[in-house]
Amino acid sequence: MLKALCIAVVLFVGTSTSVSVWAARDYIEIVGSSTVYPFATVVAERFGRATPFKTPKVEATGSGGGIKLFCQGVGVGHPDIANSSRRIKAREWEDCRRNGVSDIVEVLIGYDGIIIGQAVDADPISLTQLDVYRALAKRVPNPNGNHSFVDNPYRTWAEVNPALPDQPIEVLGPPPTSGTRDAFVELVLEAGCDQVPWIAAMKSVDEDQHKALCHAVREDGHFVEAGENDNLIVQKLNANPKALGIFGFSFLDQNSDLIKGAMVEGHIPSFDTIANGDYPISRPLYFYVKKAHVGVIPGIKEYLMEFTSNKAWGDEGYLTDKGMIPLPPQRRTWVGTSVRSLEPMAL
Repeated sequence: MLKALCIAVVLFVGTSTSVSVWAARDYIEIVGSSTVYPFATVVAERFGRATPFKTPKVEATGSGGGIKLFCQGVGVGHPDIANSSRRIKAREWEDCRRNGVSDIVEVLIGYDGIIIGQAVDADPISLTQLDVYRALAKRVPNPNGNHSFVDNPYRTWAEVNPALPDQPIEVLGPPPTSGTRDAFVELVLEAGCDQVPWIAAMKSVDEDQHKALCHAVREDGHFVEAGENDNLIVQKLNANPKALGIFGFSFLDQNSDLIKGAMVEGHIPSFDTIANGDYPISRPLYFYVKKAHVGVIPGIKEYLMEFTSNKAWGDEGYLTDKGMIPLPPQRRTWVGTSVRSLEPMAL
């Protein structure tokens, strides 16, 4: 470990204002997705107990916030790894490159479902993606049916769909910096939006307008940003059983005594329905590694080996106990080979 720290001083002295600061960082620094956080944390804890390296520091900053920190530069003052519940965006990739973060190893770790959750004692609700779009979009098709949009007029679920309960729309969800928010917008709001044929046709004519209309979330109090703390959503759902919340399946899996998942398009979220593709709201989970830090910050390569070992992310691995849906075996083999060779990604 001492040798690694010495190397760190030599390699990074050109970019650091203080050699002692570089030399002090003898642990892995991980930021990013609150959804990936529990997976990264359990790997970090096991890694810290089983190896001579220090337990990595893991922070839940949201996918967007974590990638922003990750892309700010190379050196001990910047994170080594960014967790993300969505793939890195092209503009984020360009930000990285502009700041000298040119070689990035992408690690696809598994899948997760996005849950529209309720308090465990709440009356069950069954939703379609179109229902959720109508309930939460900032602007919706004019109810008069003249192919125009209006500010969302719906105040209750029964106004959205007469088959739904006559109770106020109140949905607690993540902020714009969250990968869960990004995935929810794409997999639920846009999917629901495109169930209206004339809106779906708009995408091929004006993609930017289509995205603006289908992705914008209402801001009139019916959608409430609850931050990156999913525990806060659980508390609020139990305080108000008529409210709904948005979070990852892994969080539901670990808190099934307090919350349950609403049925979406006829399917209850579960390990099996997400794994076999029946549940419609699922997304891949990633983390990104700064290749320039491997061999400089102690333990990064060994952490990668732990995360991508069969005992961690295999079909019977300890990450499945945390609610992660594993990759198919062939896909795991391919990703594991790429990780071992530290092959940089390309968009």
